Order: sequence, then structure tokens, then C-alpha cells
Amino acid sequence: MNKAIDFQLTRNPFGRLVFTGADGEVHDGVVPVHAFPIVAPAEGISLVTADGRELAWVECLTDLPEESRALLEEELASREFMPEIRSIRRVSSFATPSAWQVETDRGSTTFILKGEDDIRRLAPSTLLIADSNGIHFLIRDIQTLDHGSRKLLDRFL
Repeated sequence: MNKAIDFQLTRNPFGRLVFTGADGEVHDGVVPVHAFPIVAPAEGISLVTADGRELAWVECLTDLPEESRALLEEELASREFMPEIRSIRRVSSFATPSAWQVETDRGSTTFILKGEDDIRRLAPSTLLIADSNGIHFLIRDIQTLDHGSRKLLDRFL
């Protein structure tokens, strides 16, 4: 069921989001922020000003009109770069730092794991891995990895 939305989203000529509230007040450079980007990527999105003041809360992306939903999805995709690891091809060493060659949902890549502490368990089967450049890689479900990938990963857990 779609809820009444009392704001409008557009882009300015510089590509920044513009929020127009029901009262007609305009805010340039609005930023969407996920409450739970991994477990609920289409739910719980706050629209905030550049100084962090919340303007609106979006319960679910499907509550929005198509144009606003498309703008928010574009903006979130550009801000939240988090490749999902599909398989681990090779690790240079079982001691850290080590170079990992992986297949992600965005293609093949190699990254440096500085230490085992850079692998965080978010849920029993979900991991978040930070590389040496601060890019986060997601393993949504360890059990969906192939046997060789799970075996390599087990050496670091």
C-alpha cells in the first residue's frame, strides 16, 4: 500500500538532489541515508540536509512515486559502493597482510586484507570485509560460496 508522500525530489543542474517539502521549502544537496543498507536496502531511508538535519523518512522505496524512487536508487547506488563477493579465487598468504583475488557481482578484483580484524561478522552467515583502501566487500551468505572459497575464508575466521 502506497502512503501519501508530502515532498518532491528533483536534480539540480549540478546533479545534486533537491528536496521540496509540502510547505514549499526547498533544500539543495539532500543526501539519502540507509538505516540498514545490508539487511533492508529498500527500507528505512532518511533524507537529510548537508548539515545532517532530517527532512523526511521513507519507510519503503515502493512508497515513492516512480520518478522519486529512481532518483533515490541512483543516488544510493553512487554513494554506497559495496561489491558482493561471489567467490574467492586465491589469497597470497594465510598471514596478513595478504592479497585476495575475488569475483564480485561487479567483476574480478584484487584487494589487500590488512588483518583478520578487517573481517566483521554481521550475522551468522554474513561478513563484511574491509580492504586496505577502506572499500567494503560483502559476503551475504557464506553457505552460497563454493567449497574452495569457504575453505580459503575459514583460514581467516
